[in-house]
Amino acid sequence: PSVRATTASRSAAVRTAAVPAVDTVIHYAFVMPQDTSSIRLIVGLGNPGSEYEATRHNCGFQMLDLLADKYGGRFSEDRKFSGETARVRIEGEEIWLLKPTTFMNRSGIAVQAMAAYYKIAPEEILIVHDELDLLPGTMKLKKGGGNAGHNGLKSITAQLGTPDFWRLRIGIGHPRTFGWAQQVFDFVLAAPSSEHREAIRKMMQEALVGIPLLVAGEWQKANRHFAKFGSLPKPKAEPEKTAEGKAQTKSDGEAR
Repeated sequence: PSVRATTASRSAAVRTAAVPAVDTVIHYAFVMPQDTSSIRLIVGLGNPGSEYEATRHNCGFQMLDLLADKYGGRFSEDRKFSGETARVRIEGEEIWLLKPTTFMNRSGIAVQAMAAYYKIAPEEILIVHDELDLLPGTMKLKKGGGNAGHNGLKSITAQLGTPDFWRLRIGIGHPRTFGWAQQVFDFVLAAPSSEHREAIRKMMQEALVGIPLLVAGEWQKANRHFAKFGSLPKPKAEPEKTAEGKAQTKSDGEAR
């Protein structure tokens, strides 16, 4: 069955159960979503190639490398899924890790292929990605919503036919936040400063604590954990990078 069909049947089951939705506001004004599913597939977004490894746009790849290291997974190229895959066991559950090698704006091809093959519903998918609207040193967990101009999310939404998958948004900041005139595509395809890189690394370490809670279906505990990192005071601007700091390739359009 297609992932759309699987999603429809699961959604119908949830509606039949008529579980009341209760919004509980906790610290940082975070609204706790209600969910009964658990995560089976974790996808990190990024671009393939050594020239992109250290860029802001590859936060998702970097996060999945940390997960694989922690749980003994080894990535290998799988052409069937247009990406690098690894299988790990987290909290006793078998979890697939996926790094699409399609370039960012075609990430949905890999996600849909793997979801359909293993009959994984959108609500069982966690997408880890860079987020311009959050400062370095912050992150947020959410389910569904818009794509905020992120081409990877846009592709996944189109391929799955729904935006109702989970997202772990790792803050990288926005050039305008720091008072820069730098174009957004130059910004995301450049490496962060050492200060910002350390702030992003700390969020990834905290994500290693929260992700096992998602896998175990401990949604309230997971939401409380991630809500602690939802905001920070506005930092001082770092020196603006020149164009030479951007990864240079002939297909920057695909990478965005």
